[in-house]
Amino acid sequence: MRKHLLFISFLLLGALFSQAQWQSDVPLTNDPGSSQMDGLPNAHCIASSGDTVHVVWKDNRDGTSNEIYYKRSVDGGLSWSPDTRISNNVFTSTAPSLSVSGSVVIIVWSDKRDGIYDNNYEIYYSRSTDGGTSWGTDTRLTNDPAQSDSPSVSVSGQLVFVVWDDYREVTTKSYYKRSTDGGISWGPDTKLIEPGGSPSVSVSGSVVNVVWNALGKTSYKRSKDGGLTWEASILLSIDNVITNSPSLSVSGSSVRVAWLDSRNSFKYEIYYKHSADSGITWETDTRLTTNYTSSSLFSSIAASGSDVHVVWDDNREGNYEIYYKGSKDGGLSWGADTRLTNNAALSMHPYISSSVRAVHVVWTDTRDGSDIYYKRNLANSEVGLKELSSSDMQFTVSPNPASSEIKVRSLENISELSISDIYGKQIYYTSVLNSTPELHIPTSGFPAGIYLIRLKNGERISVQKFIKL
Repeated sequence: MRKHLLFISFLLLGALFSQAQWQSDVPLTNDPGSSQMDGLPNAHCIASSGDTVHVVWKDNRDGTSNEIYYKRSVDGGLSWSPDTRISNNVFTSTAPSLSVSGSVVIIVWSDKRDGIYDNNYEIYYSRSTDGGTSWGTDTRLTNDPAQSDSPSVSVSGQLVFVVWDDYREVTTKSYYKRSTDGGISWGPDTKLIEPGGSPSVSVSGSVVNVVWNALGKTSYKRSKDGGLTWEASILLSIDNVITNSPSLSVSGSSVRVAWLDSRNSFKYEIYYKHSADSGITWETDTRLTTNYTSSSLFSSIAASGSDVHVVWDDNREGNYEIYYKGSKDGGLSWGADTRLTNNAALSMHPYISSSVRAVHVVWTDTRDGSDIYYKRNLANSEVGLKELSSSDMQFTVSPNPASSEIKVRSLENISELSISDIYGKQIYYTSVLNSTPELHIPTSGFPAGIYLIRLKNGERISVQKFIKL
């Protein structure tokens, strides 16, 4: 009977945990100007590593032209730094993309400061070597009389890769530039793809992966030696079917691509493809959405281990909202579409990032003008998904869920009691409780969420979850 009660309690807690995974929408900007994600799937506008989350966007709060802004969270998205202005000139700066490796953060963007006509955009970059605390001066990466735009950046150790679309040869071609010293010095501009089409890059070790869309086809190309030589291009989509906007995620030897595909109708649906051997061979396409009333107009993909996450926007409910779909088994099976936003304004151009701790999503939202919004899901948390201890040590937590206080009652002596948040950060600790049958712990100062209570008696440990409302 006791085992059945424990099992039922675990199911109830699991259900509550599942409901609490996607947290509330959080506005990251609040200024009289227009803050926007550019809507280029090749860009990486959010990146996370452990508890640190980096976000970049364009913003015209300081005048008539857009500039590049950045902010970060060092506690997994709970709190955020002030906005940091990255570019600073009177002309337009747009299309930002960022990447992080250790304490090095690189931002690239298209910048119009070198001319007054549309064909004078050049690629610029800025670098932080202290995790986003401070930033170096803007550095011009390209210098030609034609337009250079739609950049994408990826950093892996000391290897930094930037790819972009370039019009110096009249028709669009994709070029790349690399640095082998963490962004201090750069090699020459090198033509990579002809014709070009908003390339997206991701570096894993010495393997450089690039996807792009040209003439309505989604293709892939890789280099095994850090960009010195390149293998032949591989067509990922079906020939004679119009596709668009591929996004790329690489985790170890797994390469994953999501794109918009019109093979089923005139409306775009999200398709997915995976390579488990660093881009050598590719599995069959997987259709992720079945939405006959509207097109899916944007997609962004992220993966961490066997967890794969895709976000996009569509107006199936009569208004553009952000949707999510996830897989826990490396893309073999997928959950149902999950609607992440629900308001009368437009929610669009989402970007997603994933780590072992959480899933993070940012997007453009017009509910208060035009601002950047953020949402997180704690389902990836290593701590949150740990199986509770099966020790015979018994204790109760009440009420659960709780608001201002919990009561912890044990049937035996306790030597230590600690409370950790879902990330494993200890927020409460007390010891030598051997003769205390019931302990009252104030929780009014705890943020809403899921917590783990850990009781210890000698070498025996027991853990339970409780929910703070």
